[in-house]
Amino acid sequence: MNKLRIMSVFGTRPEAIKMCPLVKELASRPEIESLCCVTAQHRQMLDDVLQLFAIQPDYDLDIMEARQSLYTITSKCLLGMEEVFSREKPDLVLVHGDTSTTFSGALAAFYQKIAVGHVEAGLRTWDKYSPFPEEMNRTLVGDLAEFHFCPTQANRENLLREGLREGIFVTGNTVIDALKTTVRPDYRFRSQLLNTLDYTRKQVILVTCHRRENYGQPMTNIMRALRRIVEDFPQVELVYPVHLSPVVQEAARAHLSGHDRIHLIEPLTPDEMHNVMARSAFVMTDSGGLQEEAPALGRPVLVLRRETERPEAVAAGTVLLAGTEEDVIYGHAARLLTDPAAYRAMAQAVNPYGDGQACRRIVDAILWKRGLRDQPPEEFSAG
Repeated sequence: MNKLRIMSVFGTRPEAIKMCPLVKELASRPEIESLCCVTAQHRQMLDDVLQLFAIQPDYDLDIMEARQSLYTITSKCLLGMEEVFSREKPDLVLVHGDTSTTFSGALAAFYQKIAVGHVEAGLRTWDKYSPFPEEMNRTLVGDLAEFHFCPTQANRENLLREGLREGIFVTGNTVIDALKTTVRPDYRFRSQLLNTLDYTRKQVILVTCHRRENYGQPMTNIMRALRRIVEDFPQVELVYPVHLSPVVQEAARAHLSGHDRIHLIEPLTPDEMHNVMARSAFVMTDSGGLQEEAPALGRPVLVLRRETERPEAVAAGTVLLAGTEEDVIYGHAARLLTDPAAYRAMAQAVNPYGDGQACRRIVDAILWKRGLRDQPPEEFSAG
């Protein structure tokens, strides 16, 4: 019997964190020949994840360049994947989420009439410019895909609302699969700073802020709020792994440097990020992935954006939209720092995003649709 040739395509660190467990699951199945192509849209940060999961890609397009634009990312991905897909002729290409690599990979596969599977399908804000360009990337991939692997029932409902009916599976989010292998109580950080912070008597706030939509005044507002929080609450230690983007680096240095309780550090590997998150009081972020990971660890999240495509944790009460206005952000953080009841209400470990079995369900769904398995996988349900 000929094996099913499945190529996983990803290029950024968040994609890699969520796709590496799936690559491992694909490789474990005797019916499948698993191939992996990375674009390296994020070079250094991607390599950290590949090393953590011991994955050696079959193809590495290595597209990253200084101050790269959406035009260069997309065109270089398309041209690189044209050659890879022509050579390997996979039966199915799997892409993840909403990056420019995701859109380019799906489009390149479509141009060669190769089936596309969309991991983390169905997230929507219904505003094509927010997040930008992610909202349109994932929407367009939805039109190209044959398989739609939705983390939650709400994601499925979004696709049904758009008229999609076939190939939709509710699997849970693969990031929960990754967390099961990375978080440990005896974990030792590579950074001595993170090993010596007093996570018990201090209130450690983990921060990430890097989205393009926040460039400019929104990012300035966020940085000012963060500085005020540290200055007004002496028990706070702020840990900010600063994204490698020059725009973000410049903003962080301009507004947050020179304070002994603000720790601007290099980007963390996924296992370090997961473990510092598990030890923090709460998280302030504009990242999509952290909105899923922190609730799984019982950590409140203040989302530094105007809207979120992950409403399940907002509904569950573990995530709160703090926006990008300085006084509003400050107010929400101050409440978590001073109101134990408000903190407890958000810290309840409600996990609407997965049970650690998403990768198995995704592969089972593919095998079932291709006639290599008798039954479809059971659906993930947060209830």
